[in-house]
Amino acid sequence: MAVETGGVRTSHTVGANWTALPVPWAVRTADRIPKQRYYDPEFYALEAEKLWPRVWQMACRLEEIPRAGDYVEYQILDESIIVVRVDASTVRAYHNACRHRGVKLVEGNGNRRTFVCPFHGWCWDLDGRNTFVLRPEAFSADNMHPDDLKLVSVRCELWGGCAWINLDAAAPGLRDCMEPFASIYDAWQVETLRTEWWRACRLPVNWKLATAAFMEGYHVPQTHPQLLPSAQHETDWAAVHPVVQTSLYFMRTLGAGMGGMTHENDIRIAEGLQTIELPADPTEALAAWRTALNDAVVSWHGARGSVVPDLNDLARRGITDAIGFCFPHHFILPTYSSASSYRIRPLGPEETLFEIWSLTRFPSDRSPGKPTPPEPMAPDDPRWPPIPAQDFSNLPRQQKGLHSKGFAYMRLSDRIEGLISNFERVIDGFLAGLPYDTLIPAIHKTNTTIDVPIADLGFGS
Repeated sequence: MAVETGGVRTSHTVGANWTALPVPWAVRTADRIPKQRYYDPEFYALEAEKLWPRVWQMACRLEEIPRAGDYVEYQILDESIIVVRVDASTVRAYHNACRHRGVKLVEGNGNRRTFVCPFHGWCWDLDGRNTFVLRPEAFSADNMHPDDLKLVSVRCELWGGCAWINLDAAAPGLRDCMEPFASIYDAWQVETLRTEWWRACRLPVNWKLATAAFMEGYHVPQTHPQLLPSAQHETDWAAVHPVVQTSLYFMRTLGAGMGGMTHENDIRIAEGLQTIELPADPTEALAAWRTALNDAVVSWHGARGSVVPDLNDLARRGITDAIGFCFPHHFILPTYSSASSYRIRPLGPEETLFEIWSLTRFPSDRSPGKPTPPEPMAPDDPRWPPIPAQDFSNLPRQQKGLHSKGFAYMRLSDRIEGLISNFERVIDGFLAGLPYDTLIPAIHKTNTTIDVPIADLGFGS
């Protein structure tokens, strides 16, 4: 059976009760993305109905809820979810609505042993069991069944030092939807990373536009020229090999530019090695420098009691990508001992909440404490490090440009901007209501690094 809906086409056999849904502004040609997807209210409403309720979302970092009773409110569109730590090994999630008349039980974050409705005082324990109803005899017995009074559970699973939620009880498990991303970052031992800082930006752009901005490195020469080798100034480092000079320049520039993605600890370790003797051949010198630096970073952090992967083992296994994307809204950017992480959420057809975590490793897996949720900053706030500030400066201009009558669609490189196409076409698959057995293999093709070619997803253009 072949089904075509907008630009979504599948030859998979589907059940008799399954019917493909029409997708407005679908991607009909894989390297051309219609502009209306980034501002059309109908398209945004369809995402709210068909995409976000069916995908795994990073709801919080576990260091936000370290103790029993710690909770956070995770908000996505009109849904509010309580994510709460029940005990050392159990985290649960519930719809944030009183079972009496729907009042939100919590806002923000905090610690409670009992959830109490602020309206009429109904209560629930951390397991979601109702423990108190004022004057239960005033209600019909049909409205007082204990099972019906439980808080409505939301699927919640843990991975990578984070709690993830999915509003669809029928969705495949978290790990099934995260590969190969999950296995790659298991090797990085990202679950041992802890927050050094956390900031948020309220961007006047569509969430997919904000996400796509980090799916290719093609923008680097124009947007981040300081990251190019040609930006390195001549220095009088007679005793320092040119390979080391270039490496130190990039580490310092990336560290300052991202506020710590290349951590100052790792930069100091590299500076301590800068007079190392290296082979005359540039290729051999680069390989020797990387090996020595990786070993030194691992040794230094290990001596502090930090858990850090064997970086040279990762290199031998080919696990060296500088950025990884997990559909639909999560990035990790590992660099030596540390990393940056992004989460993107829609606030409206042309408004997005973009969050950045700077993550590192602390001695004996200790944390500096529960991170404080940030107040969103403007994209031009001077507190942003230079690299995010450069990225944020482009996005509002792009969002406005999409409204031009002289612009119809994005024309993508099929070789280096393929992740954007793959991402958008998987979204079309969700909007068309494709079954999970069709969507999961396609999601795996988006859970990749950047600068990849357009992939055959098994459906679509």
